[in-house]
Amino acid sequence: MNFYLLFKSLHLIAVISWMAGLLYLPRIFVYHAENSEKKDVTSIFGVMERRLYYYIMRPAMLLSWIFGIVLIHLNGLESLAFFWVQIKILLVIILTIYNEYLGRCLNAFKLGNNTKSSRFFRIINEVPTILLILIVFIVIFKPI
Repeated sequence: MNFYLLFKSLHLIAVISWMAGLLYLPRIFVYHAENSEKKDVTSIFGVMERRLYYYIMRPAMLLSWIFGIVLIHLNGLESLAFFWVQIKILLVIILTIYNEYLGRCLNAFKLGNNTKSSRFFRIINEVPTILLILIVFIVIFKPI
C-alpha cells in the first residue's frame, strides 16, 4: 500500500471538510445577525453554528494539520526548505487563525455579545475563498 497516497487523500478530504465549514459558518452568522431579535430563530442558528464549528470544522482542521505534517514527514523534512511549502504553511496558519476568530464570533453570539453586522460577516466570508485560491495555485504550480 502506498502510504503517501493514503495520507494525501485523507489530507484532501479533511481540507475539503474544513473549507466547507469556513465558507458556511460566516454565512450562518449573516442570518444570525440579521435576525437577532427573533429568539426562536437565533437559537436554531446557535445550534447550527456550534455543531458546525465543534463537530466538523475543528476536527477537520486538526486532521488537515495532522495529515499535512505526516506528508511532510513522508517527503522528508528537507521539503520544508522549498519556498512554496513555506508559503503554503503560512497561508494555512492564517486559515487556522481565521478559524479561531470564527470561534470567538461564535462565543459572542452564544453570550449575546455580538457587535458585528451581517455586512461584516459577508465581507469576511471572502477570506477563506481568497486563501483557498492562493493555496491551490501555490501547490499546483510550486513557484520558486
